Amino acid sequence: MLPANYHLRTLEPSDYDEIIAICKQVYPTEVPYTLDELEEHYTVFPQGQFVAIDTDSQAVAGVHFTLRLRLLDFHIDDSWDILTAGGTFADHNPDGPTLYGADIMVHPRHQHHGLAHALTDVTRQLVEEERLWRMVGASRLPGYSQRREALSPEEYVEAVLEGELVDPVLTAHLKDGWTVVRPIHGYLDHDEESAGWAAVIQWVNPECPPPSELDLGRFEMP
Repeated sequence: MLPANYHLRTLEPSDYDEIIAICKQVYPTEVPYTLDELEEHYTVFPQGQFVAIDTDSQAVAGVHFTLRLRLLDFHIDDSWDILTAGGTFADHNPDGPTLYGADIMVHPRHQHHGLAHALTDVTRQLVEEERLWRMVGASRLPGYSQRREALSPEEYVEAVLEGELVDPVLTAHLKDGWTVVRPIHGYLDHDEESAGWAAVIQWVNPECPPPSELDLGRFEMP
């Protein structure tokens, strides 16, 4: 449940500078979003961009950016850059049946208050409201670099699924109701903690059937 001193709303242009500052805090080795990119997010899919606000200070505490895609137009192991058109969201498809969770960030000062969970829940509501089939994202695997000598990525993910290992990010996603599709390599540049690996994750809307042309077997773990 969202703490009383926070509330959620959709993105506004006045949030851009604060979001860039959060990005620098959360992803210090990555190039932060630009003002033009954030404006593109806001322009192409305003109802899919959410912020968590600290009610006391009115500061942006966290964000969740999404876009709609037709994932049959992509490969399952495509990188974040490809799926988001380099972070611009220029490939947003207003008819796409999948909501792609491009980014979720919480300022370090506001972490461990349930904001990521609340931001995930509000996007699930969007999936239901827009009658989309599913929401897809990718989970970093920051625990994998310490296990890579002993386990393949598939073995590591399976161990996390079985509860034999705890991954700081994937385990939290699993508790949030996501399921794993499969591990992929090269999703994020410079992610040394994950040894370059991530897990494709999804939440399927039980009220909306999959597109008729979709072969679900393509997306199952071997």
